[in-house]
Amino acid sequence: MKEGTDVFIIKAVLPVAESFGFADEIRKRTSGLASPQLVFSHWEIIASDPFWVPTTEEEYLHFGEKADSENQARKYMNAVRKRKGLYVEEKIVEHAEKQRTLSRNK
Repeated sequence: MKEGTDVFIIKAVLPVAESFGFADEIRKRTSGLASPQLVFSHWEIIASDPFWVPTTEEEYLHFGEKADSENQARKYMNAVRKRKGLYVEEKIVEHAEKQRTLSRNK
């Protein structure tokens, strides 16, 4: 807290890919009372591979057949591709079932 005022100073590290729209979201959620000041600090390499798929039996047992846990590198890569209007390989519906209505048509 800044001495003599009701201003809070919060310092945090935020990935650049997550910072797009951050200022608008903060202002919206605080009704315009808070305004962030974003400053670039440093580069950091994401350790995971965006194109990784499970190949060994141990990986299949740990992550499942589709590796449903979210891959951060792939998430960032797809967000950048969408923002720039590039092709993003996504499956819209996977293993869908028919919807059955229980009420009768009158």
